[in-house]
Amino acid sequence: MGARHLYLVRHGAADAFGELTAVGRRQSRLVGERLARVPVTAVWHSPLPRAAASARELARYLPQARTSEAAELVDHVPYVPPPDEMPRSWAGFFDGWDEAEASAGRRTADALVARFASAPDPAVHGSDDVHEVLVTHDYPIAWLVRHALDAPPARWLGLSSANAALTLVEYRAGLPPTLAVLNDMAHLPTDLRWTGFPGPARP
Repeated sequence: MGARHLYLVRHGAADAFGELTAVGRRQSRLVGERLARVPVTAVWHSPLPRAAASARELARYLPQARTSEAAELVDHVPYVPPPDEMPRSWAGFFDGWDEAEASAGRRTADALVARFASAPDPAVHGSDDVHEVLVTHDYPIAWLVRHALDAPPARWLGLSSANAALTLVEYRAGLPPTLAVLNDMAHLPTDLRWTGFPGPARP
């Protein structure tokens, strides 16, 4: 039985209008260079411009891979905790979030997991491994990591990714997912790391 190797990439740095910046394009090309050694067959990206542009830059280094949009990768809040699960420091973030918005986000999150977070279908892929890149946003990556760890739904909060960081989750039939790499920025020079994170300088 083959394994699915899911390479999760947060889009490169973007401006206040959600468009990829020159820094973001460079970051995306560097993660593409890193993945060029991997037999990637598909690059999936969010419909939003910053992710679509990042995928185009990255895919230059993966000429064997098809590049396609996946609606499930759109930026969304995957789970709004009820009051008894709500970390106090996050209460303001969810202030005013209504039931319809919360339900829509959870449906998108469930669809994301259903489409990508599983071992490959042997009827389609035989015993071959599958290598796919998902170019998406901070929250969907957090949700997929939370799912891989079988953590409580509210635990997606606080699982953050830097722009163009790489996370790798592997799925094999009959086994729990393997979180092999998390928020790895080894392909980025020091001045391009930790963008997309608020707060103090990082190591």
